[in-house]
Amino acid sequence: MKNILGYVRNYFVEVDKRILALSSLFISVFIFINYQYRVNKHISYLSDPQQYLAWYLIFLTAFSFAYLLLPVFTHTRIFKNRQFLLLLLIAPAIFSWKMVFDIDIRFTDDKMQNVYWDQVIYWPFKFVVISTVLFIIWKLAKEKQPFYGTGIKDFSFTPYLFMLLVMVPLVAVASTQPDFLSMYPKLKSVSFLNSRNNSGWYKLLYELSYGSDFFSIELFFRGFLILAFTKWFGKDAILPMACFYCTIHFGKPLAECISSYFGGLILGIVIYHTRTIFGGLMVHLGIAWMMELGGYLGNHYL
Repeated sequence: MKNILGYVRNYFVEVDKRILALSSLFISVFIFINYQYRVNKHISYLSDPQQYLAWYLIFLTAFSFAYLLLPVFTHTRIFKNRQFLLLLLIAPAIFSWKMVFDIDIRFTDDKMQNVYWDQVIYWPFKFVVISTVLFIIWKLAKEKQPFYGTGIKDFSFTPYLFMLLVMVPLVAVASTQPDFLSMYPKLKSVSFLNSRNNSGWYKLLYELSYGSDFFSIELFFRGFLILAFTKWFGKDAILPMACFYCTIHFGKPLAECISSYFGGLILGIVIYHTRTIFGGLMVHLGIAWMMELGGYLGNHYL
């Protein structure tokens, strides 16, 4: 744990304070605009191609802002690096697909059951697709590192368990709030589960499927957006990732969206030093399932 605290402290000592301040101000304005004018809600009413374009522009803006400040304050020549510019454009395209693409499977004539199976297949399918795309990029880039943070050399569970323990009271407090309880647990949107008396296995499968989404997120944000870009920019790759990461929480409870920016920074700092996504995955997945449990208890589902 001391190492992690040291990593975080050193980052905030060494980071360019002007870029940090302007990026933080930028993402604050971005958050305000979204929640004030319900931008994500308006996007959901658009056609799929329009939704894709809207999310792509939001993600690209968030991801590129801190990078565009580098030439201004550090004289880094980002525009001469064609591989970087290509990945800068590709990264938002990958996650925009994840945001918009949906699955419509017809297993039975029971519409409610089909909705359930659509959602159970939805997250693992997207994990497979995103992992495949990132693996192709990793191969083409001829990286000299394990596949974007999937190495486990010298990995220790202890500091991440401590981080999860710290989050328990925070999640407990959040679980009393109406906006939190209106969103969690995720499976409350699947009426099929509420129609069955013996739905324990269905709920477990749903939660395991939901958990697979965090493999996609950690591999993409902490693995790809940090380790693929750090060879050019070092620690400066962390801040753009955190801004991008924050915008995928638009539509979540406001406190969760704001905290995702700081959480993204901390997890980005950790993987920059440890070169493995599994610590962040452990924390992220643990918090997600704690939030599900908080939603169960708060909504009296257990």
